[in-house]
Amino acid sequence: MTVAQSLGAAIARLNAAGIPDAPRDARILVAHALGIGSDRLTLALHEELPAAAEAALAAALARRESREPVSHITGTRLFWGRVFHVNSDVLDPRPETEGLIAASLDAPFQHVLDLGTGSGAIVLSLLAECPDARGLGVDLSLAALDIARGNARTLGLQDRVAFSRSDWFEAVKGKYDLIVSNPPYLAETEIAGLSPEVRLHEPRMALTPGGDGLDAYRILSARAPRFLTPQGRLVMELGPTQATDVLTMMTEAGFTRLETRRDFDGRNRVVMGLWPGHATG
Repeated sequence: MTVAQSLGAAIARLNAAGIPDAPRDARILVAHALGIGSDRLTLALHEELPAAAEAALAAALARRESREPVSHITGTRLFWGRVFHVNSDVLDPRPETEGLIAASLDAPFQHVLDLGTGSGAIVLSLLAECPDARGLGVDLSLAALDIARGNARTLGLQDRVAFSRSDWFEAVKGKYDLIVSNPPYLAETEIAGLSPEVRLHEPRMALTPGGDGLDAYRILSARAPRFLTPQGRLVMELGPTQATDVLTMMTEAGFTRLETRRDFDGRNRVVMGLWPGHATG
């Protein structure tokens, strides 16, 4: 069977299983089975599919039929132009989170703190763009921290970043001129409506804090000033209906120059504010 024939059969199989965007997923999985980038698949279409690749593809398609995310099958996710290793221990970095990166890069910074770092995609992307900066990523999950450290080594950033286990600010020391976070923000009632790829295969603690989904913002808004330098910034991703509530929290905490940014669908997705005064200790 040629690669082209295998691709056609893979698309048909995923379509029959009701997989969204089956042609895209099939291309990625066929390329993965061949050990090449999906951008090179066209060049291989007329070649015979090796037996080892055929077996690897069959296993990958079975996993996708069970609604396991493609990124978990391939072990990688492209984010902000770089490839990150991901698995079920970390939240899969989404395209909308790139808006948080763009907003964070609006002003220079020297020291960045990433709260709930997961795969490390946020802090590592920021450090890769700012060669003179250093960062700390914290997470409650030891498994996630292992993934983040591996990504740092792959990107050659291990000398400029540290990763540590912490329940938000609990084990954090020092001052930062930029604090960033993509915290869990889904309300408990939203979990049942998630796709199987997310609901069954991503860490629940990275998706929801329970209740109304706002608990993390209450903590981050209230406690971030203690760890910010004067004129330091707090930049957070949020759910599209949460901007008003989070802006109120930040205002009450003393942040100024509050701003929201929209995602590609025109929904509020990032909120940021400036800590104007002296650091609080």
